[in-house]
Amino acid sequence: MENLKATLIELEEHLFKAEIRASHGELDELIADEFIEIAGSGVRFGKKEVLERLPSELPPKISAFEYELRCLAPNCAQLLYKAVMVKGGDTTAIYSLRCSIWSLINGRWQMIFHQGTLCKPFES
Repeated sequence: MENLKATLIELEEHLFKAEIRASHGELDELIADEFIEIAGSGVRFGKKEVLERLPSELPPKISAFEYELRCLAPNCAQLLYKAVMVKGGDTTAIYSLRCSIWSLINGRWQMIFHQGTLCKPFES
């Protein structure tokens, strides 16, 4: 279970990187075709919108911590964590509780669901 947790954290944080967010090919590999996201704004969108939006957007700086892994089924796991995001050119931190569901599809882990819920700043 610890190996799976490390693998999924690595994949999750891979999606934080500017060069990955800018790469249509990398995003296509990491995000499943049936992907759904519910953004902090409450907007729901799929893989098509991610592939259109992310490569052209100024990437935020994201730091994440307190990861928790839950196995939902064989080859399906949920990663829960806290994140602090600063959007490009801004200095205001945005705090969120996040959840991603990863599924092993054709031999590789892909994200099938993601939700970020905005919250108050985390206490130290």
